[in-house]
Amino acid sequence: MEKLSSKLTRFSFFCRPIINTKPSYKYTLHDAYNYITGDDAKLTTATLRQITDAQQARDFKAANFDYCTFSGVFNKRSDKELKQHSGLLCLDFDHLKNLEEVRQQLLNDDYFETQLLFVSPSGNGLKWIIEIDLSQTTHADYFRAVANYLKQTYNVDVDKSGKDISRACFLPYDPDCYINPKNL
Repeated sequence: MEKLSSKLTRFSFFCRPIINTKPSYKYTLHDAYNYITGDDAKLTTATLRQITDAQQARDFKAANFDYCTFSGVFNKRSDKELKQHSGLLCLDFDHLKNLEEVRQQLLNDDYFETQLLFVSPSGNGLKWIIEIDLSQTTHADYFRAVANYLKQTYNVDVDKSGKDISRACFLPYDPDCYINPKNL
């Protein structure tokens, strides 16, 4: 199976709130990068990071952040409604005590080429987007293999919910978001 150029890779973008399951646009990694480094989520991200109550923070995030499904284009956000897989996998690292160290490890990983990497809305986690080859195995099996590799190689745990193809990824403001130059 020939890989599409990452510049052409599309996935679904959804306007807030999280209860909206109908996609608004088809996005590329470059579109997501522009959103994350632009001003769209700047105030919302700063507000979220001031909330100290965990439940209030979850509720605020669900109501106020736009999101995307990096792993594909959907008719609506549900694994059963997948129109086309993007060939991308989004891995979520929560509550990192050594965020910058993990960020550098992921950027310099010898096995997986980072396509997009940004700090999560909370400010204490990372979202790492990589390419996967579905001609080799399923999305879920790929997720498990990469999660095991990361645990063995860097001793970091991946949020298990990332195995779902339709997993929502909230888009925060991160002026230091990394994008692979081939996606520009």
